[in-house]
Amino acid sequence: MADLTARPRRKQNPRQGKPEPRMEDVAALAAVSAMTVSRALRDPTSVNTETRLRIEAAIDATGYVPNRIAGSLASRRTNVVGLIVPSLRNSLFAETIQGVSDALGALHPLMIADSGYALAGEEAAIRAFLAQRICGIVLHNTQHTTRSRTMLEDAGIPCVETGNLTERPLDMTVGFSNFDAACAMTEYLIARGYKNIGFVSLPIRDNDRAAERRAGFLAAHERRGLVPDRELLLESPPGLRSGGHALATLIERVPAVDAVFLSGDVLATGALLEANRRGLDVPNRIAIVGSDDNELQEAVSPPLTTLRFPRYQIGHQAADMLMKQLRNRSRDISRLDLGYELIERASA
Repeated sequence: MADLTARPRRKQNPRQGKPEPRMEDVAALAAVSAMTVSRALRDPTSVNTETRLRIEAAIDATGYVPNRIAGSLASRRTNVVGLIVPSLRNSLFAETIQGVSDALGALHPLMIADSGYALAGEEAAIRAFLAQRICGIVLHNTQHTTRSRTMLEDAGIPCVETGNLTERPLDMTVGFSNFDAACAMTEYLIARGYKNIGFVSLPIRDNDRAAERRAGFLAAHERRGLVPDRELLLESPPGLRSGGHALATLIERVPAVDAVFLSGDVLATGALLEANRRGLDVPNRIAIVGSDDNELQEAVSPPLTTLRFPRYQIGHQAADMLMKQLRNRSRDISRLDLGYELIERASA
């Protein structure tokens, strides 16, 4: 079997693996022996607090990743691929996971981690995956901590980002533009005559996808020479109840609100259920639109106008791009836009 860790120079791909930091480097920086570092990694309680903190600081400074794979392994890499998504509880990511898994097949086992919608969570997952000597990684984020970027660049393994279509990927990216999709939905509402449009997203912090969607919402107003009411911009935790609470909050803030764009399938469904509970006529009193189309949005009454994204195809294509790079040491494309679709139904 070919050694997938060998990184010969490639004209098409400038990413090169760097010599990995060694345990001895950590020991020298922490002013302890390599044996002490090894002992601290196996059992942190076996060293005193001051020593443990020095070792942890040295690990962060050097970017050292402990090798959890048996030392007798001939290759420095396994054939395992890592996938990090924001949440394993959110069914939104199931299609992407399935697409990745189907494309990898039996050739590359898939290891999945949940970042918890936090960049620190992604960083911890990346560190853990690299310790298992994965051969490639798929990330839902395109925003990362400095340490995450450094670890991935130093590892030199293929990396595909899928959450947003970034202009400057770490290595490769496939997906759609959250900015363009949100802009299109907002322009659709404006064109239909809605004047006071609310926008609800998940918290913006550490979530470039939510930030891009809000930016698209604002840009659509600017293109039409309109100034959106900032009282109608809201961040919300995920969940059906949160969607209902968001709708109630916007109506309380601006009673004249006549349309709400909720940037998430569950949030939008929750808002629609709340409107029905209040006896509000949708869409005549208030229009409600969402994103991330699923069966529920089609089945509710009235069915929700929404944005549909090719989640399965994104996952499948990401894994395909990764495997091609593993096999050929080169890539045909580094940025692939699979687009989106605006689905018109009866809620707007």
